[in-house]
Amino acid sequence: MSSKERQQKKGKQLSWIEMYLPKEVQPYAHLARLDKPIGIWLLAWPALWSVALVADFGSLPKMLAIFGWWAVWIRGAGCTINDYFDRDFDKKVERTKSRPLARDAVSPAQGLWWLALQLLIGLGALYQFNILTLALAIVHVLFVFAYPLMKRITFWPQAFLGVIISWGALLGSSALKGSVVPSIAYPLYISSFFWTLVYDTIYAHQDKVDDAKAGIKSTALRFGDATKMWITWFGVGCIAALFLGGLIINIGLPYYVFLAMATSQLSWQIFTVDLSSPLDCGRKFVSNRWFGALIFTGILLGRLFP
Repeated sequence: MSSKERQQKKGKQLSWIEMYLPKEVQPYAHLARLDKPIGIWLLAWPALWSVALVADFGSLPKMLAIFGWWAVWIRGAGCTINDYFDRDFDKKVERTKSRPLARDAVSPAQGLWWLALQLLIGLGALYQFNILTLALAIVHVLFVFAYPLMKRITFWPQAFLGVIISWGALLGSSALKGSVVPSIAYPLYISSFFWTLVYDTIYAHQDKVDDAKAGIKSTALRFGDATKMWITWFGVGCIAALFLGGLIINIGLPYYVFLAMATSQLSWQIFTVDLSSPLDCGRKFVSNRWFGALIFTGILLGRLFP
């Protein structure tokens, strides 16, 4: 019986990685979470929002493809360095103990080589742009490297993740305008920062019991029963920044229609999530791809119909 058949017999759902990739490369694909694209979307959306605001419509598809490609590889690199530092902790957490480094399917040295390759490809995608954009991308990588350590020293690693995952708002502006345009980049960055605090706090509630035992810190543990109050205010900050950003650049009415829809989606997450259910927390977390898509669509239509 093949390994695929054994997994199916055990009732484990196979991903496209097990179905189509050679066995030798499967652990590396899992290490980069290529079968879980939500992280790619979350990193990509701030960059795609920024690009949608500044790119001319003729070059828009190419720019979106470049930053989408960047997000795939930099997100994979972020997952790899996170798992490298957390490999001993991951063995103690039910949800993460099967990760490649935690179960020794990939050695630490192999993980670092894979990390280097992903960084080379991801940063290479932005090499065609100006020096400022490349410099910002390199600084971003340094922050990505530091993120796993934050969970050991502060109950606010989600805030540090917000700094990192919102970086695309700066990159899109600098790549296409030659500088970070405050009226475009800053509202998007601030909104993405608060958005990250909402969804990653929800995400952290999946592992709060195991994290407490392993000594891992998070806003889920910091906020406890007051979590919904905190993430409500973070949601307010996110939507307020997006609303004010639209006013600053005088974008068209369709943007505000889609912003209202996105506000409803975010409110639905916050007020209906069952923080005691890891399954529901995971579902709400994954739903954030639609929040990002609504804002992106609003930006495009707001430009088309000013």
